[in-house]
Amino acid sequence: MANYLIIGGDGKEYGPVTDADVRQWIAEGRLAAISEAKAESDAEFRTLAQFPEFAEALAQKTPATIGALPSADGVPETDYELDLGGCITRGWELVKNNMSVLFVGVLVYLLIEGAIGALASIPVVGAVFSIANFICSGPLMGGVFYLFIRVNRGERAEIGEIFSGFRRAFGQLFLGVLVTGLLVGLCLLPAIVVLIVAAVPQIGQLQHLQNGGTPDAATMAALKSVLFATLPVALICALPATYLSVCWKFTLPLIVDKQMDFGAAMKASWKMVNKHWWQVFGLSILISLVNVAGVCACCVGVLFTIPIGFAALMIAYETIFGAEKN
Repeated sequence: MANYLIIGGDGKEYGPVTDADVRQWIAEGRLAAISEAKAESDAEFRTLAQFPEFAEALAQKTPATIGALPSADGVPETDYELDLGGCITRGWELVKNNMSVLFVGVLVYLLIEGAIGALASIPVVGAVFSIANFICSGPLMGGVFYLFIRVNRGERAEIGEIFSGFRRAFGQLFLGVLVTGLLVGLCLLPAIVVLIVAAVPQIGQLQHLQNGGTPDAATMAALKSVLFATLPVALICALPATYLSVCWKFTLPLIVDKQMDFGAAMKASWKMVNKHWWQVFGLSILISLVNVAGVCACCVGVLFTIPIGFAALMIAYETIFGAEKN
């Protein structure tokens, strides 16, 4: 399958994307016959009208000026309503009806993350795998989202889609994870500072516990002192951290699906989530509770609940950004 680079109406270069993506953008009116593109093997850009493989798709659309590929201002202006229970139910049906692709895809993803995590614990060389995990986590997660998006839309998808983030938007997915993680982490910085300040005077007692010593009265008093000093600040810091995490919940799906840059995806996610922030937050809590139930089922159940969570979230994504009504 050939891959293409596209020049959007905003003058920016997008891709590489597949021929199926190009046809979809033509059908959606984002690209026209005069839009510029090139195959990865081409030396120069040319208009889509010069690509025989897109002649049929272009013939079905009337000529139009080039539309920019998705930006933060290109998200749907329509309102939406999330049926939280419906998202979970439909998520289960999606996974049940596509078990061989979705279940196995998530299992492969978890095995990769678990293997990298185990290798990261090895002395000396572990640092290399930690860095590798840091770099690859965004593209891998984006690939999992893309797998669920395609299956939910009834498009042909294979397990290998979990690696599509490396091809479709490696840099943007990496930046999406990095920037959102840093901003959410900054919210927790005051709690970390208070923890350090509170722990320093008690360092002797805490080291005694760390070295395997019996937790005597002095050690327990030190632990309580650190806990009581840190917990109120941590709870306060958790409020903005939770708010931002929910606002940017759909950053990676927007990047991998609509080929947005990370800044535009963060802005678009923020804009749409804040129309009904509590609904998206409620869905996040419900997905977490489903996963907790999976853990309680001898831990094995979580292998089934994690795919359901992914599916429920991507069904919500289509409802919010695809103007679908639940």
